[in-house]
Amino acid sequence: MYTQETGGVVIRVEPSFLESESDPEAGRFVWTYTVVIENTGGGAVQLMEREWRITDSANRTEIVRGEGVVGEQPVIRPGAAFRYTSGAPLRTPSGFMRGAYVFRCENGQQFSADIPAFALDSPLSKSTRH
Repeated sequence: MYTQETGGVVIRVEPSFLESESDPEAGRFVWTYTVVIENTGGGAVQLMEREWRITDSANRTEIVRGEGVVGEQPVIRPGAAFRYTSGAPLRTPSGFMRGAYVFRCENGQQFSADIPAFALDSPLSKSTRH
């Protein structure tokens, strides 16, 4: 599990290789990743935007930006957490992801929270941590 804390928001990510959806001969390697966002601060926050940088072992990077996550812009109250699972395909058997979420506080101010960089390693590659 990979963990990062920014401004009272703790982000934990756990990736998992999805062999059943991968096709190595076709250059398709798929991972799921589960994210838990915990609010350890004193006020509610709403996840407004996300940005992911997905890099494969050939150093090709795809940037994905958008509103919220999995179709939601969740409000996370103090002491509560939001959990979701998503996926990412690569053309190589390993890579890594990193990113950031933009949150809005109750007073309307926004801040960016880093998503920890995490490795995407399949059993078909040597384990590399970035």
